[in-house]
Amino acid sequence: MPIFEYVCEACDHEFEALVYGSQKAACPKCHGKKLVPQLSVFAVASKSASSGASEGAGSGPCGSCGDARGPGACSMPDLD
Repeated sequence: MPIFEYVCEACDHEFEALVYGSQKAACPKCHGKKLVPQLSVFAVASKSASSGASEGAGSGPCGSCGDARGPGACSMPDLD
């Protein structure tokens, strides 16, 4: 089942939603329907004989943006 990430235009709430078939997502905070889809980041892990100990998923910075928090970190809110 696909998980989509959205930001609500009405209240700026960021959330993820499971969307089945032709269903439309709604903001869980204000129930708004005007949503901006966000770029989702996903991770793929594989087990192969050629991968070394330092080449596992989550072992280094994000491959998209270089964020030191790891893969997918660029889609996470800052904790500052």
